[in-house]
Amino acid sequence: MMTNPYTLVSDQKQNLLLEGLNELTKHHIEQCALYRSMIEKSSLPSNSNRLEAVPYLPVQLFKMMDLTSIPKSDVVKTLTSSGTTGQQVSKIYLDKETAAAQSRALVDVMKPLLGSQRLPMIIFDTKSVLKDRRSFSARGAGILGFANFGRHHFYAMFDDMTVDWDGLEDFLLEHRNSKILLFGFTYMVWKHVYQEAKRSGKTLDFGDSILIHGGGWKKLQDEAVDSTTFKSELKRVLGIQKVHNYYGMVEQVGSIFVECKQGHLHTPHFADVIVRDSLSFKPLPYGQQGLIQVQSLLPRSYPGHSLLTEDLGTIHGEDDCPCGWKGKYFTVAGRIPKAELRGCSDTYGFGQGGSNS
Repeated sequence: MMTNPYTLVSDQKQNLLLEGLNELTKHHIEQCALYRSMIEKSSLPSNSNRLEAVPYLPVQLFKMMDLTSIPKSDVVKTLTSSGTTGQQVSKIYLDKETAAAQSRALVDVMKPLLGSQRLPMIIFDTKSVLKDRRSFSARGAGILGFANFGRHHFYAMFDDMTVDWDGLEDFLLEHRNSKILLFGFTYMVWKHVYQEAKRSGKTLDFGDSILIHGGGWKKLQDEAVDSTTFKSELKRVLGIQKVHNYYGMVEQVGSIFVECKQGHLHTPHFADVIVRDSLSFKPLPYGQQGLIQVQSLLPRSYPGHSLLTEDLGTIHGEDDCPCGWKGKYFTVAGRIPKAELRGCSDTYGFGQGGSNS
């Protein structure tokens, strides 16, 4: 893999992706009986001539069935999506090859922001999330992946999700002359750290730090907190100067879309996004909001290389973001409304309405 995953322009990237995605489609047809059955029943080609024509699975399928392209004996890690009690969760099965590819990809994606030196790291979560090293929730997988960029890791939360303010102050004092990496999930950082600091009058200064955060925007949007408010309030109350959001999901873990200095999420060279109309599923032009489809060259142990998500987003352009990074750049508006989702879940069975259009 390249060191910087934001250097390929459209033509170079499309060729690389199309070849790789077609190869993965064939691989999963051969190795996963359920996937093969869905492709055959849908009469979709295993070889596509455009990225928009690569067959895709609706992401909910991973909540309904075990989709795997490896024997059980090769599974080294099982990832589960986040969900409230009683909700079905996705189960994603990784072998050594896929797990290693995803780790390498995460390093490539984050290096332009974080550099190659490991930084003293504060994790806004509790260490108990990492109890089982073979089976991880989305939270645990995120922490474990990003922990590789840090050293002297400090878990800032107790098990009851209260903040260890004394420990936090000691850590900041000890590393006051160093750049510090902060990591947490969006809603948890806002609710448990920012709001608690504001309520109790804490005046910590995180100094030269960079916060990487993702997930949980739905709850913040319900509270009318957008990205601009999130960043400005963390700067005002906690002195956190640099804040970068990322978009990703456990069903395609490793394909992380990181926010640049301009506030746009970017596609690295091994992944792409397509935005589709939420009723017809036809690809939409840049600037129009629709359902996000994610494509990735990473998933070999399960057929997750082309997925239609439940998230709404807009692609704003390609190769011309003022930040200098190449590739498509986009924003995410949030989850599709439940009623609309129920209404169209039958239609988007598998690759319907536009994957071949």
